[in-house]
Amino acid sequence: MNEPSLAVRQRSLGDPTIEYPLLPALTRGCPKTSTDEIAYPAEVDYDYARVDRNLFEQAPGPDIARWAPLLPPLAAPTLGEGGTPLIAVGDVFVKDESRNSTWSHKDRLNRVTVSAALAAGAPGVVVASSGNHGASAAAYAARAGLKAIVLASAESPPAVQEFVRAYGAQVVSVPVAERWPLMRQIVDRLGYHPMSNLTVTHTGHAYGPEGYKTIAYEVFLQLGRVPAAVFCPTGYAELLFGVWKGFRELRLLGLAESVPRMFSCETAAGGPHARALATGAPAAIVELGRSDAYGIAGPVGGYRGVLAVRDSGGEAVLVTDDEMRAAQRALADQGLWQELSGAAGLAAVRKLGRDFDGPVVCVGTSSGFKDVGVGQRTFPAEHPTVDDFR
Repeated sequence: MNEPSLAVRQRSLGDPTIEYPLLPALTRGCPKTSTDEIAYPAEVDYDYARVDRNLFEQAPGPDIARWAPLLPPLAAPTLGEGGTPLIAVGDVFVKDESRNSTWSHKDRLNRVTVSAALAAGAPGVVVASSGNHGASAAAYAARAGLKAIVLASAESPPAVQEFVRAYGAQVVSVPVAERWPLMRQIVDRLGYHPMSNLTVTHTGHAYGPEGYKTIAYEVFLQLGRVPAAVFCPTGYAELLFGVWKGFRELRLLGLAESVPRMFSCETAAGGPHARALATGAPAAIVELGRSDAYGIAGPVGGYRGVLAVRDSGGEAVLVTDDEMRAAQRALADQGLWQELSGAAGLAAVRKLGRDFDGPVVCVGTSSGFKDVGVGQRTFPAEHPTVDDFR
């Protein structure tokens, strides 16, 4: 039986002296520090003095509930998320999150956020997503007996839309400009629990990044040490922040002496965190160009990513679709099929071409099955002879 959660409160990232009760989960950031231009997220705080260090002595396996003392209360049943492999690819390690239940890192987040929806007594969850997040939220809601509404884009890959619908979610294609206003109405009028951002710059769900901390815990045990650098494909930076927080907790608990440098790997078609870091802003909104890496292509950034990169001594790296495709092919040559967004970490490592004093980890976020155009090509029958294979 898993130990109980040691989560005690929520705390503002805009002003860490501002605290809130653990419940209800804050889904619109910190109301005291946020403004009409910038929204500051909240995070979960724990009674770290009571954490048993033996928690980190056994090998990681599926079901993030093994880390329950360092997570918000887990009411939602597991689908076997976590325990993903760390695979050496050349001179870097790839944390292959495509091995999760719905083939992406989002399963770690949704185990935690669907638990919050159950704690709130919500009739269901609502998410604005055209890919991994929508599929994962639909799966975990179904497992927990909740309804799910997914506001997708008509341009999202048909195979991914079929994937989301398979879990029984109500999936509606909505123009991008209408998705977030509609989601706010579903939350405010129907009582659904929001799994996506509701604020001007990104705050998202206060509990979400807590699920991503478990990646740091697993990497620490798999490597036997803290890596020198971690490269994360970055859209809203919940993953980036969560992994960074996990390593900070390991240092706080006296299990590690350092934290890795965190690298935000963003599409060159947007890059809001790169803009914020370059200008010294807490968050930024940029004009988004064309990119097939739709999993990380967004115009809106948030304070979490800025904080993780800045305070870890990391950097924001912009990568083009061509650079991601080259990294995607390199991973496939090693037996790993990542979607284009999932290859952004390796693309950034190769672009920097830098030596680090220790292991480098790239988080591979999702299966190549989710990519644009997958399943739409046909391959007519041929009539080869054995000589064609010589």
